[in-house]
Amino acid sequence: MRVLVCVKRVPAVAGLITLTEDERAIDTKYVGFQVGPHEECAVEEAVRLVEAHGGESVVLTLGPAEALEQLREAMSIGANRAIHLVTDGADWDAESTAGAIVGAIRADEAANGPFDVVLVGNEAADSGGYQVGVRIARALGRPAVTGIKGLSVADGTARAEQEAASGRNVFEVKLPAVVAVLEGINLPRYPSVPGRLRAKSKPVASSSPDRPAQRLEMRRLVVPATEAKQAQVLGRGAEAAQAVVELLSSVGVL
Repeated sequence: MRVLVCVKRVPAVAGLITLTEDERAIDTKYVGFQVGPHEECAVEEAVRLVEAHGGESVVLTLGPAEALEQLREAMSIGANRAIHLVTDGADWDAESTAGAIVGAIRADEAANGPFDVVLVGNEAADSGGYQVGVRIARALGRPAVTGIKGLSVADGTARAEQEAASGRNVFEVKLPAVVAVLEGINLPRYPSVPGRLRAKSKPVASSSPDRPAQRLEMRRLVVPATEAKQAQVLGRGAEAAQAVVELLSSVGVL
């Protein structure tokens, strides 16, 4: 089995997110970079598939030279090799990104045979575009399933599970296929010291695709509103007892 997983270098979004003045990018002055959480799970899923079925897992990114760090991170947990489409750091729209990835996929498949599964994160952690995986599948003429929280492969078929209000939707698609996974499909492992050392010697194929004219324009980003939290001191010691009783009564506990 051959599995390709596409990842993106994004700002670490666990902390406070601020935007640049033009609201077109995340201000990265005080944040680090990482692979997005959906894509971390996609890498883990790729490694698990190869551990279960044999074969090869390949990790690919389109990004600046610094994105090599994220590729090495993926290889440290088990990806066999990497493909780095090196850019100058400028943003690429979803159409151009998918086009460059499709070109790399076709070149690799011409040399090594088709990928049975192409894994992507359901959406990028920074822009949340939701488009690249579907565009890749469309260009390659392969089935695509998105929002996936469970995946298994047997007899040339992928069984993909999608959470729904009443349970789970289950899709069966013939391979090769493109699968967009959500955070929580698995628990990604931590890289070990031996894994990090091995990753340094694993092969990385680098090329620099031309950035085409961008036909999709990102107008602005919006940071989701956060719910404000408030604390109220009801009193101190025994004098607070009556206030606690009144509060619990007001919310229907007593």
